[in-house]
Amino acid sequence: MWATKRICNTQRQWIKLKEGRLRGCILLKCQQFRTGVLNYSSLKTIRFKSTCSISWGKDEQMIMDMIATVNAEGVKIASGKDPKEQCDEKQHILKEKMKHLNLSFAACGFLGIYHLGAAAAFYRHGENLLKVVKAFAGASAGSLAATVLLTAPEKIEDCKEFTYNFAEETRKLDFGAVTPGYDFMKRLRGGIESILPSDAHERAGNRLYVSITNTKNGENYLVSNFASREDLIKVLLASSFVPIYAGIKAVEYKGEKWIDGGLTNGLPILPVGRTVTISPFSGRLDICPQDKGRVALYVKVAKQDLMLSVANLIRLNQALFPPSQKKMESLFQNGFDDAVHFLLKENWFE
Repeated sequence: MWATKRICNTQRQWIKLKEGRLRGCILLKCQQFRTGVLNYSSLKTIRFKSTCSISWGKDEQMIMDMIATVNAEGVKIASGKDPKEQCDEKQHILKEKMKHLNLSFAACGFLGIYHLGAAAAFYRHGENLLKVVKAFAGASAGSLAATVLLTAPEKIEDCKEFTYNFAEETRKLDFGAVTPGYDFMKRLRGGIESILPSDAHERAGNRLYVSITNTKNGENYLVSNFASREDLIKVLLASSFVPIYAGIKAVEYKGEKWIDGGLTNGLPILPVGRTVTISPFSGRLDICPQDKGRVALYVKVAKQDLMLSVANLIRLNQALFPPSQKKMESLFQNGFDDAVHFLLKENWFE
């Protein structure tokens, strides 16, 4: 009876407020409420009273500033916020997070098809993300994927078909890429030349960081300046050159010889901003397969924190000796799905 009477009084006060006859009052809160509007249909009242300050704008729109209170069960009710304010706040946080973003693709041989799947997801569903990415980095096959995404994203499908054909060709050889007489690097160069645009080196300048290893001192270098398209191609070939597997003669660039950057830095992390890491190997990475095991053991390989698992050992073999066409297609889809999952989780999906 008491509760019903108090609720009726509160309803009268609310009507007066809406009509402009009352400028301020003490309202009894009920357990249920909606955004900006109290719901008086509930008869279960709250023990504590709280003040509702009400102001009127020029357009006569009422703005309520609900002060947080505690209900009968001791549960705190958060103060109401304008949905538009919440949206603006969320966008502000997102902008702050995206001030300096980099993408880095790990070294992985023929498993680079996973990278192409991730790149396709970025291209289709991460347009706003790509607009704020400051730099693209990679090693070996990862550098190829990074280059395509930066300089010719519309050719990702062409790159995928080339990779399928390249893998099929390698599978048919008696000893894979190391079969005597087979020129692995020549075949790779042909694919790169058919995909990169004429101004690729200009688009890549100071935005693409390719990991390569110097044969003289064994040190790693990240190359980001390319005088010509040919220079860019040479650096990409150097980053992909695995000694013996890809040939005997290392790639010459600027008077020195260079080999696979994945041997010394398989996943470049740039010093400024956040670097989003992508790899077909399971590990402590932003985008990668999620292997499940009873014990999570990790090992650092060429600056990559990889999970020590049977699945990763199988992937390591597949990186040099490409799996079947069906498996390659599955890897592409896995890369796409994992990247989409990342975009959704980080609120970048569109």
